[in-house]
Order: sequence, then C-alpha cells, then structure tokens
Amino acid sequence: MQSTPLSHSQETVLARAIDKYPRVKPLITHLLQEGGRVYLVGGAVRDLIMDNEIKDLDIEIHGIPLEQLEKVLQKHGSVSIIGKSFGVLRVHGLPIDWSLPRTDAAGRKPEVTIDPHMDIQKASARRDLTMNAMAIDMHHRLLLDPFNGQQDIKDKILRTPDPLFFAQDPLRFYRVMQFISRFAMYPDTELTNQCKTIDISTVSHERIEAECEKMLLKSVQPSLGLRWLQTIGRLEELFPELYATASVPQDPRWHPEGTVFEHTMQTVDAAARVLYDDHEKRIQLLLAALCHDLGKVVATQQTKDRITSYGHELYGVSLAKNMLMRITHNKERIRVVTTLVRHHMAPLQFIANNAQQAAYKRLAYALSPYTNIHMLADLACADKCGRNAASIQPLDGPCTQVQLFLDKAAEAQVQYDKEEPIVTGNDLLPYISSGPQMGTLLKKAYALQINKNIKDKQILINAIVEKNSL
Repeated sequence: MQSTPLSHSQETVLARAIDKYPRVKPLITHLLQEGGRVYLVGGAVRDLIMDNEIKDLDIEIHGIPLEQLEKVLQKHGSVSIIGKSFGVLRVHGLPIDWSLPRTDAAGRKPEVTIDPHMDIQKASARRDLTMNAMAIDMHHRLLLDPFNGQQDIKDKILRTPDPLFFAQDPLRFYRVMQFISRFAMYPDTELTNQCKTIDISTVSHERIEAECEKMLLKSVQPSLGLRWLQTIGRLEELFPELYATASVPQDPRWHPEGTVFEHTMQTVDAAARVLYDDHEKRIQLLLAALCHDLGKVVATQQTKDRITSYGHELYGVSLAKNMLMRITHNKERIRVVTTLVRHHMAPLQFIANNAQQAAYKRLAYALSPYTNIHMLADLACADKCGRNAASIQPLDGPCTQVQLFLDKAAEAQVQYDKEEPIVTGNDLLPYISSGPQMGTLLKKAYALQINKNIKDKQILINAIVEKNSL
C-alpha cells in the first residue's frame, strides 16, 4: 500500500481544519494512548489532495473495541449513541463522526458487523470510489492510498475499489452523478457499465434529494452529471420531463445553441455562477433554471419558417411540479420554483413592451410572498446566457436588458418585495362589514393603489367608497 508523508502545505491545511475544534487534538492523543490507530478518512482526505477547503472531518479508529471508544469519548463530552449499532459515535458539540471499521451485508437494511481489528486497506475497500478510499494516519501524518486514488484524481477518473461492494448500495449511483458535476471527473469503463444497469429503485426519496442538492449546490457545472445520465441512457428514468426536452428544437435566431435540453444545461450552469448567502435561495434558483423551459415540450410549434413556444411558461408549471415532487418534499421550495417558472419570460417582455411602473408592482405582487423580482432577474440572466452555439459553456453576458429591467423595478421600489397595501380591512369597516365583499374591495383598492400610484390612504379610501357607492 502506498504511504507518503503529507507536504508542508497539506499539514498546514489539515492543522487549520482540526484547530476549528479545540477538543479534537486532545481526543486523538487520548485514543492513541489507549492503543488506537486513528485515521482521517473520506471526503476530508479527498479535499486535502484536491487543494479544496476541508469542511467535514470523519475519524476512523482501529484497534480498540466500541465500548472502549465510547468510554474515551465520554471523558471529552456527552456521547450520542444514535449510530452506535453502525459503529459510529459523536461527542456533543463536535460535528464529527468517530467510527470503527465495519462490514455490511447486501440489502436495503444491511446487517452490520463491527470489526475494530480490520486493517485500513480492507476498511478502505468498502468506500464507494478510490478518491474517497484514502486515509491519513493521524499519528505518523502519512497519507495512505491503497487504491491509487491520488492518481485517479490527477487523471480525472472515477473508479471503485471493489465493484462487488459498489453494487450493494445503489445510492452510490447518485453519488457518482453528483461527483461528476462537482469535480468534472468521469467513471472508467467498468464503473460506467455498472451504472448503466444498477437497480436504483430502492433509493429513498430523501437520499435522492440530498445527492441532487449536492450536485447543484457544490458544482461549478451542475449540468455535467445530467449530461452523463443522458449519455448512459438513464435520464428518461430519473427525469422524464427533462429527457423530453432533448428532442425539442428551438428557433436558431434566438437559440443558436440547439435543443431545449442543451439550452437548459447551459442555463443551469449559468445559474450556478450566481452566489447567494442563503443556500435555500441558491437551490431554488438552480431548480428554476432546470425547470424553466419544460413547457416547451408541450408548447413548441414548428412551421416551414419558424419555431415558436408561445405559452410555454404556463405549461411548464405543472411539468416542473411533477418533476420536483420526485426529488423534494419541500413544498415551499416547489412553490418558489414554479412561481419563477410561471413568470420567467416577464423581464425581457417588460423591456420589449416598455412596461410602466404599475406593471412592475403587479409583477412583484404576483411573485410575493414566495420570491421577488431580483431572483426572477437572476433567472432571466441565466436564461439569456444559456445560448452559446460554440460551446457547452454558457455565455458570460452582460445581461443588459435584464439589468434595465432591474433598474426599473428599483425605481418602482419593488426589486425585493411587493408594495404594501396602504388600505386594510380596518380602514373599510366604517363602510362595510367583514366578509367576502370586504376581500373583493381590498383587492380593488390595491389595484387602484398601484395602477394610479396613490400614496395617500384617505384619497384611496375615498376613491374606493365613491367607486363602489358605499
């Protein structure tokens, strides 16, 4: 097995990651004193080799039984035993798994056998991919690479240490998909063939959602994993609505990049460039980019002279909802995405039609409370950039028309939220009792407010009273 000392820079990065949690270093020292062999494993090692920031620490301990591990951890804080049957423990306040090596039988609910005396090579063989099968000996500061994961990273190859073990857990199929997007690495022939045929029907809805989120949120090019699904013949099975777009043409005057599928892939990658502090908003935007043109499958009409897709934003709402319901239980997320899909044509239409402030206010109201004009503009810009005929990479912009749309929304003071109604039900109680008619009048009052740009409450009340003979 290959073992090499960490470089100075790797030592520095690793020390910085461990120093985030002051209790980790003394805990590792304690485990070593108890006779344990302590290894950093999994994604942290991979990220260190890739010169990426280490975000998660997973520690695997060999050479001591589970009960002894628990006793050591208890001296450093209260211990969670939720994962104890899988040989995994956690210390309260430390987001780190402390685990023993184990073997898993095949099946959805595999029988787990904890084996503290397993050697690190055998333990690493149960990992999904060679790049995740490396380990760092925390005592000697050696990188252990039993399956040449470093070389596979350099060669941009995804390879499994053990094809038989890989097949036992179909979730790994989805992990391959998201790793392709995140790292622009591709499976070797053997793993590709496995992924073409592996049964993924037993993977839970929640696990699929988690892997799809990683593919979208952690990637510079989320499209790569989706393009791979199409290449291996599994896109239709997982995302039939998206698959259907691959055969839908577009008018080359507006979409020189080709099919709706190609446009969608470029749009998703363009949306990935938009950075929000809020991860939920990012996933909403990315999913909206993925779904925005699904309606073209229904709406597209081709004649001798042109190709049109009138109303595709309306048809797209139900198609987007159908696709999203298979990958997320988050109803609010679905509502945000479908709202963005429904209105994604508005920014360019508003500029083309020289829309007035009242139109911007009505649009902000239609988007509220789920999303806002600013996010809609981000989607419109991604849509505009997803039209590169020369490459699968989206265009860089600028999105001049979209920026003009945003500027006009800012002038109307509705860039981030709708204009609040200035008349409430209490204001109308002297004229009408509560009930359905009250709701109707409040809607009329708001429409009058934004259409006539009325700012004075009493003027608006008087107008409503007079107009409706109250």
